Amino acid sequence: MIDPILERVMRLHPRSIDLGLERIERLLAALGSPERKLPPIVHVAGTNGKGSLVAYLRAMVEAAGYRVHVYTSPHLVRFNERIRVAGRLISDEELDETLGDCERANEEKPITFFEITTAAAYLAFSRVPADLAVIEVGMGGRYDATNVIEPALSAITPIGYDHTGFLGDKLEGIAGEKAGILKHAVPAVIGRQRETSAKVIAAEAAKLAAPLFRLGTEWQMMPTGSGFRYQSDQLQLDLPAPALLGAHQLDNAATAVACIERLRVAGFGIDDAAIAKGLATVDWPARLQRLTRGPLVEALPAGSELWLDGGHNEDCGLVLARMAIDWAKEPAPLPLYLVFGMLTTKDAAGFLRPLARHAQGARAVPFPAGHSAYTPEEACAKAAEVGLDCAPAPDIGSALEDLLVTQPAPMRILICGSLYLAGAVLERNG
Repeated sequence: MIDPILERVMRLHPRSIDLGLERIERLLAALGSPERKLPPIVHVAGTNGKGSLVAYLRAMVEAAGYRVHVYTSPHLVRFNERIRVAGRLISDEELDETLGDCERANEEKPITFFEITTAAAYLAFSRVPADLAVIEVGMGGRYDATNVIEPALSAITPIGYDHTGFLGDKLEGIAGEKAGILKHAVPAVIGRQRETSAKVIAAEAAKLAAPLFRLGTEWQMMPTGSGFRYQSDQLQLDLPAPALLGAHQLDNAATAVACIERLRVAGFGIDDAAIAKGLATVDWPARLQRLTRGPLVEALPAGSELWLDGGHNEDCGLVLARMAIDWAKEPAPLPLYLVFGMLTTKDAAGFLRPLARHAQGARAVPFPAGHSAYTPEEACAKAAEVGLDCAPAPDIGSALEDLLVTQPAPMRILICGSLYLAGAVLERNG
């Protein structure tokens, strides 16, 4: 399913991580600086909720009739998902052309996979007119390959512990890297933060004279019976619950509304109806997604449910645990079982700990090829550390089959632990 040029790029530029801007700045200069030829940009950093925020923004802005470029990572099934050109996924032909142009301009000089594909996204965007570009940071912020742009608006979602091997294991340091996307005098919308992160962001913004619009200070989000209320000094909206599930999605949706408020100030005509429509129509797979069709679903006993989530750190485990609490409040709650796999760079025990008390058991599965992941046996050892009964399985199908054979039905099964695993599940489920 991967086109020949992308295969070559992956072979020449393996998925190593080397944070820095020198290589991509050199390549972009050789390409004629396409990053300077983009429409107004919203640059999004954070640990959790980045992708959801991007999805909400795209849905709301497109509902108002604007064309939007979007760059996100990683992809779930096809690489094309990362690059959305003026409202549509980049075609195979466009991807071949832009990656080929980047390869030739790079002249076989050192560059990472993410750097060259980010350059390809900027090049593709520069060739097609649009009204807005929404760019998601890959890792960190300050030295992330995306951070060569001059945005009209910055946004930072909740910051937590992730990628500690590259960003450090101190929250102050991680927050400093995320705050590195802030630019001089460019407004920034800030989602819910721990006190430590909030202080770091405020200090960085003060150095840059960047106006901050923070949840809990400049704007508020209050849950209501039917959704939530967004309120700032200039705007009050009562809005429906978003299509994405989970209490945390109210924060993500409200952060998107705060971004829309700033875009309105910048001249975008995005009315209240477009905001509500965006909330109702947003689509972002593998974020507390219930799978309702496909071979994996059809193999389950009647009354059972299959859910999928790509979260992979402790904060994500807490979010899933809150959902498990809500599930337990149902009139006839289904027993919960986990099927999970995780990269070795993630804190598996930290992710599983909040979920352990709510799950009846778990099955650990291996990862798609090409990723450094815990073996099922190693993953089960991590589960045992937090008191979660776990058995290894050779693949997703075997894990589900084992649960169906050994546990009473119906049941609720949550496949979780990684976006890469979630992508493999979506591909297998058709």
